[in-house]
Amino acid sequence: MTTNSLPTDKTDQTDQKTILVAVTDIFFYTKVRDALISKGYRIERARTQQDIAERASAIPSAFILNMNDETLNAFQALETLTADTRLKTIPILAFANHEEVDTFNRAKALGVTKIVSRNEFSARLKDLVEEVMLNVKC
Repeated sequence: MTTNSLPTDKTDQTDQKTILVAVTDIFFYTKVRDALISKGYRIERARTQQDIAERASAIPSAFILNMNDETLNAFQALETLTADTRLKTIPILAFANHEEVDTFNRAKALGVTKIVSRNEFSARLKDLVEEVMLNVKC
């Protein structure tokens, strides 16, 4: 009985720390994945609206959403996430270009827990994830 066997994605602890990341840019996704895996999170990637609906049904512990993703309609994704009553308490961390005030306001109106600029997101990713998850659990 060793505790250093190959990691599995089926443990309760891992599932409780699953984050659904809606980011299609592979380089940005890799940065997010690497930062959060080092904190013990399991990452699920959504690249399409269908991915969001399917993967959210597993009820992750948080969502991360790129509001400026040209491939994925972030506002439609928010509507999908907030329409499901099972997902209403799941924190949503979003990021957008800092000059897009309308995007920030609309995201907040659609239920985003916290929205920050791309620069802040990149600089403080781990802290921001912890912050939104703690605020929801309080």
